[in-house]
Amino acid sequence: MTQDDYAKRVEKLARGGEDRELAEFRGLMEVPSTFDEGFTWPSFIGAIFVALVMVPGSLYMSLVAGMTIGPAAQWVTVILFIEVARRANKTLKRGEIFILFYLAAAAMTGAMAGGSLLWNQFYAQSVAAQANGIAELLPQWYAPTEGDVLTLRTIFHPAWLPAIGLMIFATVMGRLNNTILGYGLFRLASDVEKLPFPLAPLGAQGILALSEEQEEENPNRDMSQPMDPQKKWRWRVFSIGTVIGMCFGAVYIGLPIITGALLQKPIVLLPIPFVDWTPKTGEYLPAVATGISLDLGLVIMGMVLPFYAVLGSVIGAVSMFIANPLLYRADILHTWNTGDEIVTTMFKNYVDFHFSFGVGAALAIALIGIGAMVTMLGRMRRQRTHTAETPREPFALPEGRGDIKFKLIVAVYIVSTLIYILVSGWLIEWHTGVMAMMIFYGFLYTPLISYATARLEGLAGQAVDIPMIREASFILSGYRGVAVWFLPLPLFNYGMQTVVYRQAELTGTKFTSIWKSELVLAPIIVLSSILFANFIWGLAPVPGPQYPFAQRMWEFQAEQQAVINSATLGGYSSFEQALNFKYMGIGLGIGLLLFGVTKGFGLPTFLVYGIFNGFGAQVYSIIPTMIGALLGRYYFQRRLGLLWRQYIPVVAAGYACGVGLIGTFSIGITFLTKSVFQLPF
Repeated sequence: MTQDDYAKRVEKLARGGEDRELAEFRGLMEVPSTFDEGFTWPSFIGAIFVALVMVPGSLYMSLVAGMTIGPAAQWVTVILFIEVARRANKTLKRGEIFILFYLAAAAMTGAMAGGSLLWNQFYAQSVAAQANGIAELLPQWYAPTEGDVLTLRTIFHPAWLPAIGLMIFATVMGRLNNTILGYGLFRLASDVEKLPFPLAPLGAQGILALSEEQEEENPNRDMSQPMDPQKKWRWRVFSIGTVIGMCFGAVYIGLPIITGALLQKPIVLLPIPFVDWTPKTGEYLPAVATGISLDLGLVIMGMVLPFYAVLGSVIGAVSMFIANPLLYRADILHTWNTGDEIVTTMFKNYVDFHFSFGVGAALAIALIGIGAMVTMLGRMRRQRTHTAETPREPFALPEGRGDIKFKLIVAVYIVSTLIYILVSGWLIEWHTGVMAMMIFYGFLYTPLISYATARLEGLAGQAVDIPMIREASFILSGYRGVAVWFLPLPLFNYGMQTVVYRQAELTGTKFTSIWKSELVLAPIIVLSSILFANFIWGLAPVPGPQYPFAQRMWEFQAEQQAVINSATLGGYSSFEQALNFKYMGIGLGIGLLLFGVTKGFGLPTFLVYGIFNGFGAQVYSIIPTMIGALLGRYYFQRRLGLLWRQYIPVVAAGYACGVGLIGTFSIGITFLTKSVFQLPF
């Protein structure tokens, strides 16, 4: 599709009543007419590669900088295999590139399974868990708490077997359900409702860039047919983003990781994860957390995201800046003290007000999202009724896409849900209230919320969720203790997986390729994540000075989790202190009022969701994200027009690749140095 074709498609959608900014995303790509098998021997080797290289890198980066190398790992993996294929005078098909891309993303998700074991050992020893009376009640299948097993810093201990077994069960079952049920929801949202999935092309643009770069350099192609100039720009733009990512990553990520391996304390030129201004600004802005992240990736993300979504986040965050001092003077934010740091301020505000307010605002988002979905679907059906267009027969599938029968999807869901219920029931000793709750989750709530999210993803690239559903059901179940919080419950939202299938469709990849990849990947990733989590824990205590983000943020996260977990202890708890129905109602009322005002004035769709996001946003990310949004809209877009909307997703993909190259290289050096035995002479 040429640039002129893209502009024409955007104009056509906008004239049809489509939101202008939404039309720019929706018109980026078209579905190809043929589909290729993507799971081949290169893909199998790619699964081994990501398990041995990317999984430990992702774990390590999450502890050091609070971010995974997910997007970076995807591009590093793909580019490496493209270069290997080039030297063998081969080219990878789009389907193969997509599956490599998918494998790396799935591996990063699986890597968090090993990371969860590291978190469990910390939470079991945390000050927050002990202060709230949670530590002594933790079940052995969550983390061992008896004896000195946690001080040994090894997962390969018999006491860890129940926790490892439960982690393996949750990972494998979760991947099975997400893959198969996500496909079923995609069938409903895309094939029956014919929804466009406007944000899906963002992930597919980089794949096109790499595919077209191969096509240009393939020595076997017909040299009498010159490459279309429209196809050459993606690789150049991707390369620019890669260089930017490598340069910044060397300072932000590479230097702390390498020096942390060689010195007692790492050298950090750009503070990770943020610069904290709160102790200094507290005198003028009481109870306001202030700071800034120096991560260039947030600036890039601000350019990628819809401008009005970022603007809405800023409006929401600024409103909290104004409201918090007023709430402090009204003695609502009563636990904050002058001199508190940003993490302490956020937690105290969370308990005093923002937890309940956020629940109300999230409930407003859920109601708005469901209402918008119903309205848009009704409008689409009316348009079809008044046009000569004949809708496609429901479940009539594109030829060669690799679909399966819908009956199999339903059967997988029923069986997997029953397995979840039986395993959780055995762990909780068949508590009647909890068993009823799990049946409600598995056969009513999860299907409904997943379908609602699938439709909303297809309509506007947004997810919907109902807040506090888990917490409310736990309290109403009558259970007393904390084990219920750590059960493998059939409570999921599979709607977001539909975007992956839309990306596969846009790149011409057979869906069977995804399922084959999962069958091979799941056991490899589970084993790899356990091995490398144990290795990383053995290098140094987690959290500790070698892991700046974990040392700075994990205690704060533990305090938040302890507040929630205390809800089922019985008696007065931190949860009861934090939960205030009056504040919840205020959040719901303000949320609905804001939606009514913005829609009444005809403001963009993304602005509405952005404001809600800003209410609970990480304050240190607001400034760099807004800088990126302003640069993108008022400088680059003015110079390049609609070309910018096509360029920036590819720049972001290249940037992630550059940071990933530096991160992977630095982590490799760290592992190498830590594995060398130091002689005493």
